[in-house]
Amino acid sequence: MTGDIGKVICDITISVDGYSAGLGQTEERPFGDDGGDGTGERLHAWMFDTPDENRAEVERLGAAGAFIMGRNMFGPVRGAWDRRWNGWWGDSPPFHAPVFVLTHHAREPQPMDGGTTFFFVTDGIESALAQARAAADGGDVGIQGGATTVNQYLAAGLVDELRLHIVPLTLGAGTRLFEGVPPLNLEQVGSRAASLVTHLTYRVRS
Repeated sequence: MTGDIGKVICDITISVDGYSAGLGQTEERPFGDDGGDGTGERLHAWMFDTPDENRAEVERLGAAGAFIMGRNMFGPVRGAWDRRWNGWWGDSPPFHAPVFVLTHHAREPQPMDGGTTFFFVTDGIESALAQARAAADGGDVGIQGGATTVNQYLAAGLVDELRLHIVPLTLGAGTRLFEGVPPLNLEQVGSRAASLVTHLTYRVRS
């Protein structure tokens, strides 16, 4: 994946034992049993409790020209869209760019304040990536998660760069990064330790 198109970057926070969310996820507890209140307060404290210390990594999270996420990261609604749900982030999501949501159930695009529009893709990860590349117009495409979606793109060999934010806690069970992913050839190109997290960046080799 070279030339005048941007990189495909997966950016995800995980526990030391590799989980991006615990068991028992609900609308009130989107990260399940994470040892805190289930809202991701422990996994994502590095973003919200120490933002100045991690400013560069937080800014990189939103720097892509378009994003892809799984339906579980978009919201808790399962099956057909039997009620309106516009994402976990309120009326003005932090993406400020097109976001392509993987789902089995069609839905019209959902524009939001601040430049974010959610598009719902029913024909698989490669279609979502092609649409995101077109929308990014030469910029990077960010695979936002969750881990199940990241795993699909890793297994398909569609990822250029993997950014892990490893938090010093264990969850023991839940949704795990690298589940079902064949062995990867990774080149470490960056690392930085902060008080609540260690940031690692890998190039995914062919």
